Amino acid sequence: MVVAFLGDGRDNVAMSLALGAAKVGIDFRLISPTALWPDQAFVDHAKSEAWKSGGKFALMEHVGSGVLGADFVYTDVWLSMGESESAWAERIGLLSPFRVTAQVIEATENPYAKFMHCLPAFHDTETGVGARIAKEYGIDCMEVTDEVFESHASIVFDQAENRMHTIKALLVATIGG
Repeated sequence: MVVAFLGDGRDNVAMSLALGAAKVGIDFRLISPTALWPDQAFVDHAKSEAWKSGGKFALMEHVGSGVLGADFVYTDVWLSMGESESAWAERIGLLSPFRVTAQVIEATENPYAKFMHCLPAFHDTETGVGARIAKEYGIDCMEVTDEVFESHASIVFDQAENRMHTIKALLVATIGG
């Protein structure tokens, strides 16, 4: 199985996925601008875990070769809660080439490739933040286009539902219910 994560390589979701994938033998590709790659200690740890399980871990900055053969294309929000708005222009500039578009999904060359996102996703201008980003930065989406978000490849709502049940199970297990 091949999972390609596009976006901020230091993002908590990217790093958690990378380690989880490494531990269970998945081919994980972190596709990000080099300025947003995780530190070398994390990379060494992820590669070590992948080697032990028969998986792979790769850092890449070329989207096309990174997603080739991917079964899942994953991304996360570019602007985290509480992040200073002064950083928005720089992050949008760095991450725009790593947006998940229909061309990115096609570049997997896998007709069964699925798109994942942990939500919320800024895929259109229908929200206050989306409208503001469009007005200030001249883009109609951030990490994923609406075309992909609403496509047959998108499993974001199934993913969210499964996460909800998993969290409920963890709560029951930890509180002794």
